[in-house]
Amino acid sequence: MAGSIVLFGPPGAGKGTQAGKISEITGKPQVSTGDMLRSAVAEGTQLGHEAKTFMDAGLLVPDSIIIGLISERLRNDDASNGVLFDGFPRTIHQAEALEEIVSVTSVISIEVPDESIIERIVGRRMDPETGEIYHIKFKPPPEEISLRVIQRRDDTEETVRSRLTAYHEQTAPLADWYSEKGLLVRIDGDMPIEEVGKSIASKL
Repeated sequence: MAGSIVLFGPPGAGKGTQAGKISEITGKPQVSTGDMLRSAVAEGTQLGHEAKTFMDAGLLVPDSIIIGLISERLRNDDASNGVLFDGFPRTIHQAEALEEIVSVTSVISIEVPDESIIERIVGRRMDPETGEIYHIKFKPPPEEISLRVIQRRDDTEETVRSRLTAYHEQTAPLADWYSEKGLLVRIDGDMPIEEVGKSIASKL
């Protein structure tokens, strides 16, 4: 399938896991704007320098720089058959800018109710010694390490609700925008990871 794919969904919807599987199925490289920014800054490119001034000041990197980085990424040989955008665009304005430089042929929206997202994220616990992630309900830590696992600072209910509010205000409207263009594929993400993966694979 020529053209690029956009993958989006709320925080904790399992986009990272599914992105890897979509890349395997389609052969399209996964493109994360976060990775591109870090890479451009590390390599000291012109766009990297520009992005760094905003990042150092604690400001959001402007869309124009992000789009510039994507344009550069699309020139790579592995992107000749399109790419998989993971976590971009986040706003309709970004989607409009993306439309100017690349043909998006499919948009996958992983949809999970807020309460399920909160249960998933707030219940996460990490073993600080190994980095292994557990969940108090779905994957409890072994008894011998249960006392040392910790909850990450941004996994509290207050933080998660704040991130979900931002998602609903900024990113969720993309679903209707892409739906009007006939590109949207809605996926029920409130299922086991394997089932979500099968559902996406059947739509590809």
